[in-house]
Amino acid sequence: MHPLTGSIKRYDWGSPDAIPAILGIHPDGRPLAEYWLGAHPSDPATIDGHLRLDEAIKQHPCLVGDSARLEFGGHLPYLMKLLSAGRPLSLQAHPNRMDARAGFERENQADIPLDAPERTFKDPWDKPELIVALTQFDALAGFRDPALTSALFSRLGISPVSEQVFAPLRHRGGRAGLAEVFMNCLVLDDDLKAAVTDVVAAAVNHTDDEGELGEFARTAVLLDEHFPGDPSLLAALMLTRHTLQPGEALYLQPGVLHSYLSGTGVEVMGNSDNVLRGGLTSKHIDPSALAQVVTFTTEPIPAMLPEQELPGLWRYPTDERAFVCWRLDLVPGRMIELPGELSGRILLATSGEIGVSQGQDGLVLKHGQAAFLEAGCQAKVSGNGQGFLTATGLDA
Repeated sequence: MHPLTGSIKRYDWGSPDAIPAILGIHPDGRPLAEYWLGAHPSDPATIDGHLRLDEAIKQHPCLVGDSARLEFGGHLPYLMKLLSAGRPLSLQAHPNRMDARAGFERENQADIPLDAPERTFKDPWDKPELIVALTQFDALAGFRDPALTSALFSRLGISPVSEQVFAPLRHRGGRAGLAEVFMNCLVLDDDLKAAVTDVVAAAVNHTDDEGELGEFARTAVLLDEHFPGDPSLLAALMLTRHTLQPGEALYLQPGVLHSYLSGTGVEVMGNSDNVLRGGLTSKHIDPSALAQVVTFTTEPIPAMLPEQELPGLWRYPTDERAFVCWRLDLVPGRMIELPGELSGRILLATSGEIGVSQGQDGLVLKHGQAAFLEAGCQAKVSGNGQGFLTATGLDA
């Protein structure tokens, strides 16, 4: 087992103080959006204070375990993050593995540098993700029933001209109606951009309402506050709003359209940096590529609660092959044998203090500190605090 130091990402949507508080560092007023713990080649974590995790795995593929070597080519298949949103993130989705490989190869053939702002596919991997709330966490994810969305726009009291933007939700419904309105909202022509102003002006009158209409109106006003006049705001309003309490999670498969709004959490995902954006951002957007990967369904995405495996050990039940995530709740006198020993694992302490032991060896993780446990490491933990453990899903 090895001390693991992550990489700080200062995107403009980040909170200036939440992640510093977990890491135990002094905030400097700048946004700190993410803290990466993984082996993505664009920004890998380091082990033992100096060695890049991706290079260590290349030199010693046995670190990740047989399943990762056979199915993922020795590539650590997951990435663990702290994420803290001080304002809404972009309207986005992630590709499945087939789309990721095709897009990556296409942009390579076009000689688009990996670090170019207009580059969409940074690697050939898919990106399912699980976000576990550490604080209250608000997100938009998955399409609402089109008839309900149409009714909510109507209840705002928008103009007949604006109503026409959303008419396909009523007249066509289903996948076709969602896709038509979604694309129209991303490429809205100048004559119809007034619909954004109309919707937001109408929403202001309903921000104190209770129930779905009030929540819908407050979401519109929030998005316009940060992205005034952005037509993709209308597409975002087609999504269901979720409010997670600490410990709850959302599991988002590739193709699920989403935007995180606020809050801090632990995010576990496929080891990919492929993000297809449609708006609500200053970064590169590619609406047509986004539309090709988005899943236009209204299947509900329920908040996920973990399942207890042992006292103090909780597993978030996904069927992902790339990753599995457990939460550890430690109290004095409780010792837990860590699962997933056939896989290379990452353990992150988010509060308190966690002692990790393997035979005569041991280390102590204070909040914000992490460790990489190589495959075959039979480790136990004790202490007084909370942590999260990630392993390859095939080895859970």
